[in-house]
Amino acid sequence: MKIQESAENYLETIYMLSLEHPYVRSIDIATELSFSKPSVSVAMKNLRENGYIRMDDQGHITLTESGMEIANTMYERHVMLTNWLIYLGVNPKTAAADACRMEHVVSAESFAAIKKHITQGHELPEETKES
Repeated sequence: MKIQESAENYLETIYMLSLEHPYVRSIDIATELSFSKPSVSVAMKNLRENGYIRMDDQGHITLTESGMEIANTMYERHVMLTNWLIYLGVNPKTAAADACRMEHVVSAESFAAIKKHITQGHELPEETKES
């Protein structure tokens, strides 16, 4: 299922924050992305209505199975593309920014080919191999 790039970014951010914190709230997302709280609230409402997240009475956000699937896909692409660009000599900050844009537009077929090339043909930092 194709969703908007902004929704993919939100889901990936929720996933990344959940790796670091026991729970994720809208304010955590707003802080992480430097977005306004009202903008994040609207986005969370849309993600909830589309079945990608759940929010409990305390405002704690969790990913549904479909939300987690998208978040994992985006996160894997982000990590692998960032590390690949760094391996190619790109400044880490630039590599992360470029990977963030690339992860949303590369097709599944192209990413699979890139991943195969990276994992079979070249040594990359250890964190890439774990993705």
